[in-house]
Amino acid sequence: MNLKNKIELSELKARKESIQKIFFYRICGTGMGAAACLLKEKGYDVQGADLKFYPPMGDYLKHTGIPLYKAEEITPEFLKGFDLIVVGNVVSGKSPEARMLEEIGVPFVSFPSAIGALVLNDVNVVGIAGTHGKTTTTYFFTQLFEKLGTNPGYFIGGVIEGRNSSRLGDGKYFFIESDEYDSAYFEKISKFRLYCIDHLILTSLEFDHADIFKNVQEIKDQFKFALPEIKKSILVSSDYPAIKELQLESKDTASVKDWRFYGEQSLLGPKIIKCDPSQTEFSLQIAGKTEIFKTNVVGPHNILNLSAAVLFAAAEGFALDSIRKSLMSLQMVKRRQEVRGKYRGTTVIDDFAHHPRAVQETIRAINLLYPNLKVCVVIEPNSATARSSIFQKEFGECFLGAAEVIWARPEKATTVEGQQNLDCIELSHRLKKSGISSVAVSNLVDLREQIDLHTGDKNVLLILSNGTCLGLWESDFVREIH
Repeated sequence: MNLKNKIELSELKARKESIQKIFFYRICGTGMGAAACLLKEKGYDVQGADLKFYPPMGDYLKHTGIPLYKAEEITPEFLKGFDLIVVGNVVSGKSPEARMLEEIGVPFVSFPSAIGALVLNDVNVVGIAGTHGKTTTTYFFTQLFEKLGTNPGYFIGGVIEGRNSSRLGDGKYFFIESDEYDSAYFEKISKFRLYCIDHLILTSLEFDHADIFKNVQEIKDQFKFALPEIKKSILVSSDYPAIKELQLESKDTASVKDWRFYGEQSLLGPKIIKCDPSQTEFSLQIAGKTEIFKTNVVGPHNILNLSAAVLFAAAEGFALDSIRKSLMSLQMVKRRQEVRGKYRGTTVIDDFAHHPRAVQETIRAINLLYPNLKVCVVIEPNSATARSSIFQKEFGECFLGAAEVIWARPEKATTVEGQQNLDCIELSHRLKKSGISSVAVSNLVDLREQIDLHTGDKNVLLILSNGTCLGLWESDFVREIH
């Protein structure tokens, strides 16, 4: 591995005036595509390549004006015409691609370093981090501050109906989804450590990404590296023991000692007063007073995430009446409780949840939204961690409120070292013993047959996957949804 041309964040900050032409190698990832668009908006000459241009990011990129190439068309001589190469995390350190990029002599960086040095270093960055809810919470912050009359920048790791996944804004506020996953094969640190964060919002902290971290302590350690760089404020959830541990472990190193806690276990709240399928009424303690808010957002976990945005806006001096008026027409990111339509009379909901806590909270929210319907869950444990045996126990306990659970058994073996594959058959048997009907399938034909057994206007179909769900979302099932 030859890393002599890899540029550190501090060096790229110093050299940024000499950067004009930037090439994104493997541009079609959600983060890479959004970063490329952000740097193009900043005024850089941006181009990119990938093996294939899958939707939705592939379709989106084709309409951005960024010149795009197939990876096999890219030669070392071509790349020598650029000032900087941004390398996607999908590139393996052992691959021929990595050897080529290392040996052509052009400086290269990860996309978090690129946007950290070239965009975020000069703006007021609000980093939204956490095991759960980063994407949704970042979008809530963005929408709220737009409705409050500001022009925020944002960077969201999800596809949003009717808008770009990133925008430069005017610099007064820049909301960024701050992922704990590592940055590149040559930069094995969490992305958020490269984002020049001024304000940190931490929604949750549990063990995940077992292909990167051995335990939750290693995730906490990444935050401990970042905390001394947080310049202004820290707002965190009270509902996760690991966050309180992080505060205690970093009290002597963090430059900001005043941590504010929100959450169901916090004095600040939120406290849900009442809810129905169309709206939620909740309270928060602000400046020593109980303040009441109403929103079209439903589900306890969504209210927690929205509360972080409300509390931050209030702390920034925005009038509470203005905040109240901004909460009634908020939108969700795609694949977050997204109603796709009806299949044979059954409402179909697409959601990204693949961690046991997220699964539990999503089912809880769907039961609130559809109190008179039976919730039939299809779950594809698709991430490296979810398809390992790490959460074998937790997955057997998180489906309270579901009437039926259909396991779409992962097609790939887990890549988590030292772990077996998740045993979906054992989980199916265990759920049956607890009174929840369950079955495990391993192909699309059997999955469709099971889904067809649970159609009708008395059921709601909740599909949980961060992939294609054994090809379901690429099949004619989609065309039958109306």
